[in-house]
Amino acid sequence: QVQLVESGGGLVQAGDSLTLSCTASGRPVNSFTMSWFRQTPGKEREFVAGITWNGGRTSYTDAVKDRFTISRDNSKSMVYLQMNSLKPEDTAVYYCALRWKPIVTIPIETNEYVYWGQGTQVTVSS
Repeated sequence: QVQLVESGGGLVQAGDSLTLSCTASGRPVNSFTMSWFRQTPGKEREFVAGITWNGGRTSYTDAVKDRFTISRDNSKSMVYLQMNSLKPEDTAVYYCALRWKPIVTIPIETNEYVYWGQGTQVTVSS
């Protein structure tokens, strides 16, 4: 089993920056794609950003391109989401997810990911 724990969420103003962290434990995760998703009440969980096992490829949803950066440190079993120029529409619960397949792709579907964190709230005020 793998446990994922997110941290770094909070309340910020529009235009501010925030960095989310996700720590994995239980089993090595450095061979697998990891991604960030977000969800608001009444809506489906949506893909935000993903990164392949060695950081060689990243993918972003259009709404966050050029503002968010995903990275990982396999020596620490951590993945990060640097969020700049935050907007009120970025307000959501952000989830870290781990794909348990040694395939070098970054799927956007939630059912491709086996392990999930508990989520961290990000609130952006206008």
